[in-house]
Amino acid sequence: MIFTDTHTHIYSEEFSNDRDAMFQRAFDAGVQRLFVPSIDSGTTQIMYDLEAQYPDNVFLMMGLHPTYVKENYLEELAHVEAQLASHKFYAVGEIGIDLFWDKTRLKEQQHAFKHQIQLAKKYNLPINIHCRDAFDETFEVLESEKADNLYGIFHCFTGDYEQAQKAIGYNMKLGIGGVSTFKNGKIDQFLHDIDLQHIVLETDAPYLAPVPYRGKRNESAYIPLIAQKLADIYGVTIQEIANVTTANSKSVYGI
Repeated sequence: MIFTDTHTHIYSEEFSNDRDAMFQRAFDAGVQRLFVPSIDSGTTQIMYDLEAQYPDNVFLMMGLHPTYVKENYLEELAHVEAQLASHKFYAVGEIGIDLFWDKTRLKEQQHAFKHQIQLAKKYNLPINIHCRDAFDETFEVLESEKADNLYGIFHCFTGDYEQAQKAIGYNMKLGIGGVSTFKNGKIDQFLHDIDLQHIVLETDAPYLAPVPYRGKRNESAYIPLIAQKLADIYGVTIQEIANVTTANSKSVYGI
């Protein structure tokens, strides 16, 4: 049984003391494919190092995370462009809009989001969207940039059914993670009405660990716990969840 973690921050400092062991736990759990989003230029080198160490398992994205859109964001976008021009990536991400922490840089976040979508189109890559407290703003940008070759994953999807349908309408898969196991997570209430072809699995490790590890450090080895929750929701085997969601991830990332 092969699982895919479509979004994991394996370079995080939270793994600095046991990163290799963390990888081994993931492999032992059947999680063989780990897709790694970029945050800003500070994460680039360690991402390259981990890709070199685990070339059959680690697949990289390149992008500027919306909460890292700061005073120097134009320099950061130039870094993204330079990396996309010189290295193989499987998506532009994670990109998007986050108004949870700071609403003062909305214009800059919108500009960065639009610009990186345009880069994704240029390189014919999918996008990996980060959206927090910003569904309307995110959909507004997607509407302005919609195109036949715009597609990807709505990472850590926590919206309602209508927002899920809207995201799917923009050729986005829904990244489902630990929140699906939370009692107050809410998405488990309507997921069964979303065709499984639109779903991919993710951890967002080290964040948002599923039950029974909620509140603790998350890691890719916990993907089967999320898969089991989805198996219960959809009334299918965990094997089918593994097969379908991995196939879905391949349709997005091309590998």
